[in-house]
Amino acid sequence: MPRAGWRKPESGDRLSDHISIGVLTHVYPPGVVDAAIAETGKHELRHRLLPARVVMYYVMAMALFSEDAYEEVMRRLVDGLSWLAAWRSRWTVPTKAAIFKGRARLGAEPLLALFRAVVKPLGTPDSRGVWYRGWRLMSIDG
Repeated sequence: MPRAGWRKPESGDRLSDHISIGVLTHVYPPGVVDAAIAETGKHELRHRLLPARVVMYYVMAMALFSEDAYEEVMRRLVDGLSWLAAWRSRWTVPTKAAIFKGRARLGAEPLLALFRAVVKPLGTPDSRGVWYRGWRLMSIDG
């Protein structure tokens, strides 16, 4: 229940929904995403409803909102971007088929290039518990 003078958002969205999109754009700035797209030659040849950059953020948002339908993930992404003032105009959520085609056009290569550009090991040679007999310790769960 909102406090006196406050009002509850009508959409039912939580602040954490918008923050997670903000984290995506902070960790993966548009310039870095665009560089990964350009490196792999996957930029669009004509203006589309789903530009390659939006599809890249969409694929990452799918991991954050894995329980949601494709269209709902796209709605959350665009709402989050507009909430952050990164999206200027009104936009309608594309159909599931359009989202599928956008993902197929993009492919996996730009995501791999983005991963290689951004993800780096955090442990240094001086970090305790990171090394065992000269080998970096790794853990994979799932």
